[in-house]
Amino acid sequence: MAAHKHYTGLITRYRDRLPISDDTRIISLNEGNTPMIKLENIPRLIGKDVTIYVKFEGLNPTGSFKDRGMTMAVTKAVEDGSQAIICASTGNTSASAAAYAARAGIKAFVLIPEGKIALGKLAQTLMYDAKIIQIQGNFDQGMEIVKQIVEHAPVTIVNSINPFRLEGQKTASFEIIDDLGTAPDYHCLPVGNAGNISAYWKGYKEYSISTENHPAVTNKRPVMCGYQAAGAAPFVAGHMIDNPETVATAIRIGRPQSWDFAWAAQKESGGWFNKFSDDEILAAQKLLSQHEGIFCEPASATSLAGALHDLKHGNIPEGSTIVCTLTGNGIKDPDIAIKQCADAKPITIEASLDAVKRAILDSI
Repeated sequence: MAAHKHYTGLITRYRDRLPISDDTRIISLNEGNTPMIKLENIPRLIGKDVTIYVKFEGLNPTGSFKDRGMTMAVTKAVEDGSQAIICASTGNTSASAAAYAARAGIKAFVLIPEGKIALGKLAQTLMYDAKIIQIQGNFDQGMEIVKQIVEHAPVTIVNSINPFRLEGQKTASFEIIDDLGTAPDYHCLPVGNAGNISAYWKGYKEYSISTENHPAVTNKRPVMCGYQAAGAAPFVAGHMIDNPETVATAIRIGRPQSWDFAWAAQKESGGWFNKFSDDEILAAQKLLSQHEGIFCEPASATSLAGALHDLKHGNIPEGSTIVCTLTGNGIKDPDIAIKQCADAKPITIEASLDAVKRAILDSI
């Protein structure tokens, strides 16, 4: 009988590049190792000679990229003896924090903006048994409270201001280089709190140096392209903003916590920031679903909307290799998906062969 392969999480896979010891108890749900999916139909549809991969982080254990950072943050919190963690969240962070707290056997407290969290993310957080505190305010206000509460309660913050979050998230760059054998020419990401673009750049800088596994990699690093929703675009504006609004709830953030790191990633890589309307973001989400069979949440599709825009306008030349990070699974936000498909609602017919046959033939 063949031996079963033993799957491990990203801390075990890259432990020599992460701040842990041999005695560290690793809190893991076998996160990481997410697929790089080459787009086959969209490049042909847009008539461009380009190679586009999507790094589908929606296939992490809780359905978003947040698990990469959370495994490290909770591992280090437990190592330090913490019995509770806390975060402010637009949804994905709360679900991830709650899951890893449950795995570790500690308590999770999450602050979420009332009425501004996607249903799928709220359901996850409830099922993982976190203590949910809804505030009558937005994410940015919740984040300020969380930063202050640690002075008054024995909790560890696991938002991206926790440096171990970025340590975990940088491993996505390691995986991309492992899969491609080199860094891409351009890396496109949605930008909300800006921890992800900061972490990817950190990973590329650390891993793109010639290694024993990748002697041809040398020092190649991608151009980092950060894309925001038009109603929540502080990097495009060049300053923090109040009252951000967008259908892409995961990036509905006006005061990013990784502000300086993200600007450094953009400047050092020769990249840029841009913004897109909700309609453009939703169109990219639908394009990806209907032509590639990949269902991501709205915020994720911002990366593809940006890549397609910059290909069209010549900012990204043909012949390039592009990686677009898809930060979360489409199932996270079912309401938005269903509203988008209002013209494709199920039809109701009688339960007979003839009726089904007519329905099929009428649609061909």
